[in-house]
Amino acid sequence: MPPEPATLYAQAETHVIGAVQWLKLGVEMVGASIIALGIAVAGWLLLRALWARRTTDFTAIRLTLSRYLALALEFQLGADILSTAIAPSWDQIGRLGAIAVIRTALNFFLSKEMREERRSTKAAGDEAGAPPAPAGN
Repeated sequence: MPPEPATLYAQAETHVIGAVQWLKLGVEMVGASIIALGIAVAGWLLLRALWARRTTDFTAIRLTLSRYLALALEFQLGADILSTAIAPSWDQIGRLGAIAVIRTALNFFLSKEMREERRSTKAAGDEAGAPPAPAGN
């Protein structure tokens, strides 16, 4: 006797939920790995700058770490979206909304700071190494 459709549906739903939970875990691991990699890279750059006594490199190090953190935030937000993708409750939707707003705001301000730092670094480099402007005719 074949299983009833309701039983098959329940089994399929259980498998899909399990697969999404594993996918969420994988995406969270990718985000955490990106943060760990960013910390390692920035730490290495910091040690090199301290060893060479180049304190002017600190802004570039902050920008490097900021790029990794911004990318990791995107992955973490994706994991949060996955967690509410299957039959979410209103509590989960509210929690996701709050997390999404907080992470989006963090990412916005982090990106804004990176742009400003990049502009100021470029402007400082242009002033230091730019040839003199030609005289007007």
